[in-house]
Amino acid sequence: MSSVVTPEFTRGLPKAELHLHVEGTLEPELKLKLAKRNHVDIGQATIEDVQKTYNYHDLASFLAVYYPAMNVLQTEEDFYDLAWDYLTKAAANNVRHVELFFDPQAHTSRGIPFEVVLNGLYQATIDARALNVDAHLIMCFLRDFSKESARKTLQEGLKYKDKIIGIGLDSDEHNNPPLKFARQFEDAVAAGLHITTHCDIDQKDSIEHIRQALEIMEVERLDHGTNIVEDPDLVELAAKRQIGLTSCPLSNSFVSPEMKGKEVIDLLNAGVKVSINSDDPAYFKGYISDNYYALAQKFDLSKDQIVQLAKNSFETSWISQRQKQLYLDEIDQFVKANS
Repeated sequence: MSSVVTPEFTRGLPKAELHLHVEGTLEPELKLKLAKRNHVDIGQATIEDVQKTYNYHDLASFLAVYYPAMNVLQTEEDFYDLAWDYLTKAAANNVRHVELFFDPQAHTSRGIPFEVVLNGLYQATIDARALNVDAHLIMCFLRDFSKESARKTLQEGLKYKDKIIGIGLDSDEHNNPPLKFARQFEDAVAAGLHITTHCDIDQKDSIEHIRQALEIMEVERLDHGTNIVEDPDLVELAAKRQIGLTSCPLSNSFVSPEMKGKEVIDLLNAGVKVSINSDDPAYFKGYISDNYYALAQKFDLSKDQIVQLAKNSFETSWISQRQKQLYLDEIDQFVKANS
């Protein structure tokens, strides 16, 4: 097998996506379409107008653009269209399995009923089977909202437990540690849901937040989380417990000087199950295959390393061992056919 990683190789490689915010797939074209459909004045009339607002250098400045854009999402049809647009792109990137984050509080806080959000998204995941994409939903708490808001959101979500695979935690991490929501995570686990949490890159108290997530809350995955390399004991723990770590190179490059590529390589070498994902691709200019290729180009990753990252994505997904093995076999067949 040639060791040169090409865009065609990263696009064709079977993969899972485990760190994808469905609200972060709102492309300018769809934003304008939904604004017109719902008579929402967004102060932007062209794709160029929308793109000019994409001015961010850290998590807080990104969120200041990200949340207002959601005002165009109002009906089940809107949420369906949002998810469906992403899922068609996922299929084109040979994403065979995806676990999509969604943020109900970002919508219920502006008067959109929970079931409107969930029903639209869920129907798209069902229809994605026709695209040969296995899609599931992860409900996230907004960590800059209150514990009581998270409690009510979980209570609402558990009414639809058959449509949600797990619980996550995202949004502004500053002074909002994972332990703030320990009770809600305990309740989610008791209800049979999987758990993961964002530990965003280069945050205040990053290592302490990672420690809380792994040692106290015992999450199954860390989203972002590459600051873990600063603590060898936590790296060893993550490797021992086979914790999935979902890295997003292109979004990293927008809010930090580098993609955290060196950290990804170090974690791979340490036996941590790190995977590559696209985070908010409409805002960070790249879907999952673009992230694989950008990382490979900048840090000279081999095909073997790229293949291992793809295998990690399935191995740390929340599906059965039988399903995992079927996808791993697909990877081996792809590699053999492209050797």
